[in-house]
Amino acid sequence: MSIANAYTERFVRTVRAECLDWLLILGPRQLDRVLRVFIEHYNSERPHRALGRLPPAPAAGGRSQIVGTAVKRRDRLGGLVHEYYRAAA
Repeated sequence: MSIANAYTERFVRTVRAECLDWLLILGPRQLDRVLRVFIEHYNSERPHRALGRLPPAPAAGGRSQIVGTAVKRRDRLGGLVHEYYRAAA
């Protein structure tokens, strides 16, 4: 067993627990789309404990420190995944 297998197994467990266990997948095209959206969310929005609650590849500018701006929510995968961001002033 290599360390890469452990990382892969953890990622697969995360995808199943946070995404696939909550959806009824009807075909390979739907599965492909769902996995693409989730992987994009996982790498650009979802916080990771080992990275100080930051995503692996944060969106341009990283986390905003602006105080007093409204926080908006973007739903992905029909509301299964929520992404939060600060609205432009």
